[in-house]
Amino acid sequence: MAQLTAEQLQSIMVEAFPGNSVPRVELVTDEYVLLSQPVDEQHGRPGGTLSGPTMMMLADTAAWMAILSQIGPVLLAVTTSLHIDFLRKPALRDVMARARILKLGRKLAVADVEIFSRGETQLVAKAQVTYSIPSSTTPTEPIASAGQ
Repeated sequence: MAQLTAEQLQSIMVEAFPGNSVPRVELVTDEYVLLSQPVDEQHGRPGGTLSGPTMMMLADTAAWMAILSQIGPVLLAVTTSLHIDFLRKPALRDVMARARILKLGRKLAVADVEIFSRGETQLVAKAQVTYSIPSSTTPTEPIASAGQ
């Protein structure tokens, strides 16, 4: 069951990465988290397509948000593995990520992330992301809006 709302997760991201453009948490359910990333020319690569690093960042962030939605604001949960398959050439427009938890253990969490262009149903990439969860599940820094 989700412990954090979309608004709380968004606040965590904004506070954890000040001054950076972060994805938007669109929806949190008990089954998945949906994020969006606004895209412009800085996210492109030659050929007029979305860059791989943009999709990898979104996959990693979506997995982190899905995990935090279930365990609370454990900010030191970190990526230990990220595997991504690029399935088709995406257009240079906003991209979405839907992340679901496959396994949530005491020390490791595994998430499946589907990436697609906004308004499309075909996947442009698919990722599996593993996170290490620290032994202490209390936040290391207070996040003012996370507990509200």
